[in-house]
Amino acid sequence: MTATIGDRHGVLSAEEVRGFIESCQAAIDLDGRSLCLVIPDATRTCPLPLLLSAVAASVGARVRSCTAVVALGTHAPMTREAIATMVGDPEFPVVNHEWWVPETFTGVGTLGADTVSELSNGMLREVVDVRINRLVLESDVTIIIGPVLPHEVVGFSGGNKYLFPGLSGQELIDVTHWLGALITSRTIIGTRGITPVRALIDAAAGLVPGERHALCAVVDHATRGLHSLSFGSPELAWAAAAGVAADTHIEYLPAPVSRVLSIVPPRYADLWTGAKGFYKVEPVVADGGEVVLFAPHITEIAAMHPDQEGVGYHSRDFFLAHWEEYQSHPRGELAHSTHLYGAGTYDPVYGEHQRVRVTLATGIPEEVVTRANLNYMDPASVDVAAWTADAGALVVPDAGEVLFRLR
Repeated sequence: MTATIGDRHGVLSAEEVRGFIESCQAAIDLDGRSLCLVIPDATRTCPLPLLLSAVAASVGARVRSCTAVVALGTHAPMTREAIATMVGDPEFPVVNHEWWVPETFTGVGTLGADTVSELSNGMLREVVDVRINRLVLESDVTIIIGPVLPHEVVGFSGGNKYLFPGLSGQELIDVTHWLGALITSRTIIGTRGITPVRALIDAAAGLVPGERHALCAVVDHATRGLHSLSFGSPELAWAAAAGVAADTHIEYLPAPVSRVLSIVPPRYADLWTGAKGFYKVEPVVADGGEVVLFAPHITEIAAMHPDQEGVGYHSRDFFLAHWEEYQSHPRGELAHSTHLYGAGTYDPVYGEHQRVRVTLATGIPEEVVTRANLNYMDPASVDVAAWTADAGALVVPDAGEVLFRLR
């Protein structure tokens, strides 16, 4: 059973949010039990201080212990100061998912080759070890808390995705992200329902013992308030929230545009995360068009993935044609490469063809950008007012969460 409050038309008051969370927590057995809260990092817009304070008020006297873990995936760890800014003062410890520490993980089983083949529609066939942060296994109850948004790998983020890849071992990260790359970001992003990647994630979550719930939020992009909250099993709460997010976080254009200026906000600290400014606009750019990622604050490609600079950015077909050279490289990194390169083709005679030109107006040095197979623009030369006045251009402030599609 899933409970939902709110819809795409309004924003919930703090009192409504607290009352809803209190009633949801009252309906589950928490007395004397240990609780793990799985929360997003700062790359997702979410009013966590409100949500976590409401959870703390509802469960604090009932549970034996409570710990929140930041579902980093393979993002950079957050400092204590950054965590405090993000969560407020929730009265329980908040820790990073230390994905770089092998002892963080516990194995819960495998997804067999037949299962992977079936769920991926035959695109992959391999055995996948499933490992997850041991905090989930050591807790009696897990509650996933976070927003649902259009996503370049899975269709819509949220739900069990906070476990895989949020708290996942590298094996499943590589498989799910590479499957998304084979499908292509342009195809899967903003797709409703159970995509092949979502099916793999849910299958992995089914191997994890213990009781799990999810509090799935749809955040108003303009006000940072909440359109809606859904509570229930991770699968059903996510589905309810994704239905709302499909209305609030997808903007439809009547015709393709030739140029886009994506203004990447500070919450994306490197290109690994700031590339969302491209993913969310690629579907509306005409063939031969250009997307400029304007982010003077970004000075490196991938803080936690230093090899990404050497791999650079290429089409899916390029990697498939050179698989012997790249097959030992982490497929999650190859997937990121294809997502930012965008839809393209590769021919052994004529080389790569990029459908949409990707230009970085960032603090990354020009020689690094060109070596990575992208285009460079001096960020000081970007005139936002001139872009805004250009009838043929689309300017996206605070890019990265709202998806643009053609009607």
